[in-house]
Amino acid sequence: MELFRRRGFNGTSTAELVDELGVNRKSMYAEFGSKQELFEAALEHYDRNHLTRVLAPIEAADAGLDAIRQAFAGYASASEGWFRGRGCLMCNTALERGALDPASGRFAAAYLSRINRAFRHALENGRRSGDLDETADLDEMAAFFTTLLIGVAASIRAEAPPEQLHATSRAVSSNLDMHQSTTRR
Repeated sequence: MELFRRRGFNGTSTAELVDELGVNRKSMYAEFGSKQELFEAALEHYDRNHLTRVLAPIEAADAGLDAIRQAFAGYASASEGWFRGRGCLMCNTALERGALDPASGRFAAAYLSRINRAFRHALENGRRSGDLDETADLDEMAAFFTTLLIGVAASIRAEAPPEQLHATSRAVSSNLDMHQSTTRR
């Protein structure tokens, strides 16, 4: 999974996979059938384990506007550490292979849909709790935050300056403040 994250599908050779896994080529093919099937297994594992953990705050039953703020702040902070230059395997795949490979395209579409649903859910909770103005267009806001988060993940992969990503996080907070319910201001 990490080799694909660092090097992408096209940049990862079968020899590198064999070395990384510590198995011989025949064993790898017997287990997974092909490099493509191994890649898809890595994407499934990443989705189940890593994305579930990363998206947990905005997917939580009680997620609200603070969870959205924390998600962006967390990504901005991650840009300063181990995540820098690696980015998100699913985002990297969407950019590298989403339009070229039907299987990768399905993973990318599911990834984007999952993020959008999570933001929509947190925004709905914000509205129900009275934190978000009734006139706010939740679908538009969820789409905006989804696109922005993908851009942040791609920027981390590209080693954008961390301050740029912290500024994005602050702008998300300002955007949410602009849509704050007048009873909460």
